[in-house]
Amino acid sequence: MTTIYLIRHAEAEGNLYRIAQGQNDSNLTDRGWRQVRALERRFASIPIDAVYASDLYRTCATASAIYRPKGLPLHRETALREIGVGEWEGRTWGDIYRRDPELMEAFSRHMDRWHIAGAETAQQVLDRVRGAVARIAAEDDGRTVAVVSHGYAIRLLLAWAQGLTLEETGATPHGDNTAVSLLEAGGGTLRVLFRDDNSHLKTPEFLAEETPIRRQNALEPGLWFEPLEGRRELLHALAEEGWRDSGRREPFDPARLEAEAESRWTRLGFLNGEPVGLMQMGPEPGWITLACIRSAFRKRGFGTQLIGQAVQHTRREEGETLYAAAPMAAKTFLRESGFVPSGTGADGRTLWEKSIAFDPEIRGW
Repeated sequence: MTTIYLIRHAEAEGNLYRIAQGQNDSNLTDRGWRQVRALERRFASIPIDAVYASDLYRTCATASAIYRPKGLPLHRETALREIGVGEWEGRTWGDIYRRDPELMEAFSRHMDRWHIAGAETAQQVLDRVRGAVARIAAEDDGRTVAVVSHGYAIRLLLAWAQGLTLEETGATPHGDNTAVSLLEAGGGTLRVLFRDDNSHLKTPEFLAEETPIRRQNALEPGLWFEPLEGRRELLHALAEEGWRDSGRREPFDPARLEAEAESRWTRLGFLNGEPVGLMQMGPEPGWITLACIRSAFRKRGFGTQLIGQAVQHTRREEGETLYAAAPMAAKTFLRESGFVPSGTGADGRTLWEKSIAFDPEIRGW
């Protein structure tokens, strides 16, 4: 008999920024790292003989809560990866929903029917994850192991172990980030003792680190983004409102705005066809030069999705740090988004930085 703690990875960038991660690599968020610390506390007194994780960064980083303090090697298993979502990978859920609402519904609730170009089917994911867990159980017979995988893959495996069909799996719960399930494997069977437990995220130690943010939840599935493509009036309206509300002393300069938009990476964010905000970066990698959300859409989490676009763009440019020079009005939002002050600019604005680098030891290459 093998005892298996099956764990979903901590909150990763795709979870926070509403981007389909699939088998793309993404880092953990600040909250994700707090969840890792909570997971470490949970497993401090639990004997573990071996630790396995998918070879994607977010699972390996989560597994560090167990293998590092216990001095164990990490076994990276490609077969434990999340479902490959083909042409959806790297797209925002808002963009996917506006183009494929029926397929998006099937992805979560009718997994047996879902398939798109370049993607795995739910059955293929179940077969490879089930095979990996069976092999781990056989090799670690009589021992206790931790296995860190992904939400969709874990949901498929748990439903199968509980005797449900793929058609029935769509009605099962989706475990929170770092949710823990306990399984027993032996004699060719896999038994679920409990599933999706997140009690380690409800302790005083974890809750003391949480920053309460009093805002509405971001509307699901979120924003979709498009290049500026000459939409001057919309650019002016969004930027001027953001400029005015930021408390900047110097006058708004439409000519400079247009000139910079011509040469810098600029994206407009939309919700149900309604313009919500914009993000502009450059000319140096990682520099956010303009970011704003219309007043009617503030405090709904959409600014965080703008940061997600900045992270993706900076990674494509092989950058590891985001930079911003922002007025005091943006201080709270930047701190909540993981930025730290790094000095004062010539114009008196505070300079901010946010590392988006991967830990080389966790990455493994």
